[in-house]
Amino acid sequence: MALLHVLAESFPIRGSFTIARGSKSEAAVVRVELRDGARVGQGECVPYARYGESVAGVVEELTALAGQVEAGMRRDELQFVLPPGAARNALDCAFWDLDAKRAGLRVHELAGLPAPSPALTAYTISLDTPEAMAQAARASGHDLLKLKLGAEGDIARLKAVRAAVPQTRLIVDANEGWTADTIAGNLAACARLGIELVEQPLPAAQDELLARIEHSVPICADESAHGLDGLAALIGRYDALNIKLDKTGGLTEAIELARAAQAEGLAIMVGCMVATSLAMAPAMLLAPLAGFVDLDGPLLLAQDREPALRYEGSVVYPPEPALWG
Repeated sequence: MALLHVLAESFPIRGSFTIARGSKSEAAVVRVELRDGARVGQGECVPYARYGESVAGVVEELTALAGQVEAGMRRDELQFVLPPGAARNALDCAFWDLDAKRAGLRVHELAGLPAPSPALTAYTISLDTPEAMAQAARASGHDLLKLKLGAEGDIARLKAVRAAVPQTRLIVDANEGWTADTIAGNLAACARLGIELVEQPLPAAQDELLARIEHSVPICADESAHGLDGLAALIGRYDALNIKLDKTGGLTEAIELARAAQAEGLAIMVGCMVATSLAMAPAMLLAPLAGFVDLDGPLLLAQDREPALRYEGSVVYPPEPALWG
């Protein structure tokens, strides 16, 4: 048995974070603690309004499970108690952390995964004017940049950034902001400018078009990709999928989804919401399976929690046991 504690927390973002759906200046997260004597398992999630979630709703959803957790609910049972989403993610990761502490092992050993190693992470450039994005890209100093697009003038943004950083690796995230009328021209511009991946160009409800157009650049599902039950719909439309633990509902289903996607020939990106190192740490276990790693959430914050992941330039290092796992 374990005692469940649920806490809502807020971390200011450095400047602001802007995508096609809007801007925000803070990361609102929910942290879960599972206490078993001196052992504490932790997890963190980011409730996302795009999926009908809120901090208050997730806190209520998790708090309602305190009795079941105290009565001995296990991680495998949790998969049938909560649907995929932020709430299940925080509790699932806390169970993994606590189980590892109880067993005296690291989580990757319990999960049958290779030991995580340092990984190159993308660094996000927020949606802005072409000039501002070019300046941000030039000043970033990172080796792999993710450009937030999804608004009128995206080709001008791409050209400006490429001119500013001609040797830097670039990927793009349109956050469902392109349309049937703009996608062909935007993809062609991406191909000309050496973009390596385009993430979620069309709205999730309208992505059937992707099965009928040329993929001059590999296309990655994000808002269209959630858990295992949605994998079949991605095949033939996407070349890759962005696995985020807040969408899969935790590390447990994320591992299963990664393996199933690879079996279907889809490439893997492991991604994140804007959150602290506690949310990134479990996702680091998927990095050895991924062609792209996008775990820059803490780099976008004015201040991370302590202890934190170690970032050196564009490289993120696996978590130490004091943080998670």
